[in-house]
Amino acid sequence: MPVRRKEWVVYAKPPFAGPQQVLDYLGRYTHRVAISNNRLLAMDDDHVQFRWKDYADGNQPKIMTIRVHEFIRRFLLHTLPLGLQRIRYYGLFGNRRRTENLARCRQLLHMQVPETGNSERAPPRDYRSRYEALTGQSLHQCPACLQGCMRIVEQIPRPQHRAELDTS
Repeated sequence: MPVRRKEWVVYAKPPFAGPQQVLDYLGRYTHRVAISNNRLLAMDDDHVQFRWKDYADGNQPKIMTIRVHEFIRRFLLHTLPLGLQRIRYYGLFGNRRRTENLARCRQLLHMQVPETGNSERAPPRDYRSRYEALTGQSLHQCPACLQGCMRIVEQIPRPQHRAELDTS
């Protein structure tokens, strides 16, 4: 039987330290960046040095030094593509009435309406474009010979039907 059709029983009990602990715990995972500033130890024009925890070696803290471009590449792997959201809002910040709710909040708090500035250029489409905009180096370029560039020659169209996957 596929998992999606199975009846589930969820066991939930009150948190030991109360609801604030749960919010603090979840907040660390939904609003954090890929690496926090306190883990960064040193950086110069060529290298970044940071602390990390080696889970394979008994959670031992270690220090890693890598080239700046490699650090940025790894960091950008943790950014979501345009159009995807990490958090979906509901209630006061839900899409349906967000504009009206925020306008009412500003009115009640006697706040100024923020100016909406249009950016002069569109944001880069994917992590390769963001990397190039930040570093001036292209990930489309061959890393071995630094001469050739990867180009799309042909795109294979997506199938029109969606295969149903059995995840059980």
